[in-house]
Amino acid sequence: MSRASWKLWPCVALALVTSACGDEAEPPTAAEYGELLFRDARLSESQFNAFSCATCHATTPTPLDGRMDSGYTLHNVVSRPNWWGGYETNLLDAVNFCYVSFMRGVQPLPVDSPQSRALYEYLVSISPDAQAPALPYTVVKDILEVPRGSMERGQTVYRAACQECHGELHTGAGRLTELASILPEVTQDYDELFPGIPHSLVVIEKVRHGQFFHIGGNMPAYSLEALSDADMGALLTYLGL
Repeated sequence: MSRASWKLWPCVALALVTSACGDEAEPPTAAEYGELLFRDARLSESQFNAFSCATCHATTPTPLDGRMDSGYTLHNVVSRPNWWGGYETNLLDAVNFCYVSFMRGVQPLPVDSPQSRALYEYLVSISPDAQAPALPYTVVKDILEVPRGSMERGQTVYRAACQECHGELHTGAGRLTELASILPEVTQDYDELFPGIPHSLVVIEKVRHGQFFHIGGNMPAYSLEALSDADMGALLTYLGL
């Protein structure tokens, strides 16, 4: 798809919603348009982006299907007093942090853009609790070894937290994008890339800090609330590290 076509996506998306509703139906609401944008990677104009908002965020009170998302559920997100563990106090800034950092958006979404307005209306529609509290977001700053867990638990963690992006272990089958590394085979390069550092510590660094120290590619970081040290240890066992 050309760059010009990508820029037409909001108009095309709205036309598709209208068509799906039928000629006699009411035109789609802003919230319906926002949900469409929420679930499609083409919200970002980058041809290299494979993430949608829904890749990392559930919209139900708790994640469904055993998902272990790096991002919090967005149920009641509009009513929270702050986001990203208090690092952001403006909702659009919190959205744009994801948009620019992980979805490869070149410029933040403007406050008056149709996309921003539609996304806001959708998020309002899934925020029934006007008193929703802020949620903790603990960044694991110091990367240390963790006790290993069971292989069985590690497999569960991999399927819930890693497989959507990285695909099947050893082959990458079904991965979200070819830019996502194949696990654990990618660690074969670590001796050259990170000499003297145990492979397990590099993996912990990637998971805990994501892309922010130029180690974790484009992946989001996993806070302590999203992935416990116990689950991290089980994951390492499953990866053979």
